[in-house]
Parts: sequence; structure tokens; C-alpha cells
Amino acid sequence: MSEREVAAPPSVWNLPNALTMLRILLVPVVGVLLWQQTTTSRIWATAAFVLAALTDRWDGQIARKRGLITRFGTMADTFADKALVIAAVVLLSMIGELGWWVTIVITVREIGIAILKGALSRRHLMAPSRGGKLKAVLQMVGLSVLLPDWVGLLGATVGGWVHTLGLVIVYAAVLVAVVTALDYVMKAWRIVRTGDAPGD
Repeated sequence: MSEREVAAPPSVWNLPNALTMLRILLVPVVGVLLWQQTTTSRIWATAAFVLAALTDRWDGQIARKRGLITRFGTMADTFADKALVIAAVVLLSMIGELGWWVTIVITVREIGIAILKGALSRRHLMAPSRGGKLKAVLQMVGLSVLLPDWVGLLGATVGGWVHTLGLVIVYAAVLVAVVTALDYVMKAWRIVRTGDAPGD
């Protein structure tokens, strides 16, 4: 009777993890470019941010399709996502483009839920909810709209309207973030009390 071959776990040195690391490296690039506060530098900051956001989509698709999901990749991907969003909102608040209350809510939510998921990971893996995915999309779209200097590009009137549109999208993301955070907390409470994962 022949022994069954056990498939070796995927190496951490793979394309999805490389894309995740690229996203992490792009975080300070976005920060440096945005901090210069010129119309040109903010266009490049937006380009770097959008590229980083796209790598988040690409690395997940490739990892699932090719069976290259690793524990390191999962942890690094989560860190990269949080770092990119938090860096963007903090810098936008520092240059006066976004209210600090928005940055505080988003930062507390992102860090808090990451800690909560990590604490419960041994009991149950809390997968991203539909609301969580919607929140992520709204954040990325809203921040991509807010990053450019639209007033410098299009003038005060049109540029102001575009900036307002970006704020509306980010505010919608904040609302979804709060609602989904409460949902995660309630699910976590049920897991702690019963030891069972709540149904989706």
C-alpha cells in the first residue's frame, strides 16, 4: 500500500505576497507625495494609492486561484490594508482636507476590529462580511477622489464639487464602518458566550 503524498504548504516567496509587500512599500510613497501639497505631487500620490489598492484585489485573486494562501500573506495583507487607509486619512486630516473625527473613527475601527479578529482567531476565523467589503470599497473610492488637488486642477467651483463628492463617499464609508463594527462585536460576543460561530 503506497503512502499518500502530502502536499507541501505554499512558499511565502510567491507573487501574491510580493504584491502585498509592494502595497506596504507604497504607503510611505503616498505619504511623502501627499505631504508636499503640490498639484503634481498629489496626482502622483493618487496614482500610487490607486496602484496600492489594486494590488489588494490582485494578490487575493491570484492567491486563491493558484492555491498560494499563506499565514504570512494573510497577516501581511491585513496590515497593508490598514496601513494604507490609516496613512491616507491621517495625512488628509493633517493638511486640512478631512475632519479629524473621520480619521479617528476609521482608525479606531480598523485597529479595533483587527485586534478583535486576532483575539478570536483560535476559536473562529471571522471572515470579512459583505458590509465590511462594501466599507473597504467605499473607503478606497472616497480616498482616491479626495487625494488629488481638484481646486488646482479644475478651479474652485468644479474642484470644490468633486472634493465634496469625495467627502460624501468617505462619510458613507464611515457609516458602514460603524455598523459593521457593531456587527463584528455582536458576533464576537456570541462566540465567546456559546463557543459557536453565528450563522451568516
